[in-house]
Amino acid sequence: MNDKKMIPLDYANGLIYELEKAFWDERGRGARFRTTTVGRNYYREHVRPLLQSTDLEHILKTVQNLLETQGIAGQVAYDMDGRLLRVNVVGCIHAQVEERMISHGVDPFTCVPANLIVLAIEEKLDRPVELAEIKKDDSGCHLLLVVYEQRPTLN
Repeated sequence: MNDKKMIPLDYANGLIYELEKAFWDERGRGARFRTTTVGRNYYREHVRPLLQSTDLEHILKTVQNLLETQGIAGQVAYDMDGRLLRVNVVGCIHAQVEERMISHGVDPFTCVPANLIVLAIEEKLDRPVELAEIKKDDSGCHLLLVVYEQRPTLN
């Protein structure tokens, strides 16, 4: 029994990999559309209370700071160009999951840091966001998110 109540990262990431791979084997590319809310509980408990503004820069900086201070990622950088939000994540604790997926011929299709950003923007700005691409290389993960216009409302 683990008296420290800590789960070894290799064990947790191994389980995440096996779940992701099984889901991919079952659903193929359709799996990516079912994993967009992974991290929602963490968002509600840890990110939402820190969001004090509806300013996009504040939202991005808040998620960036949380990911870095909680040790989920070593470094997060982002750049907004029109509707395209490019996010680079270095030193993510889940990188080994993506590496294992790639080694089995599966392109990365889900990302918790991206999901936290998406959940924050969608909730605070009521703007749909799509994780369009995840590219993994030796320097980390390179995410491309598309931030759409605010949803129309009925008056």
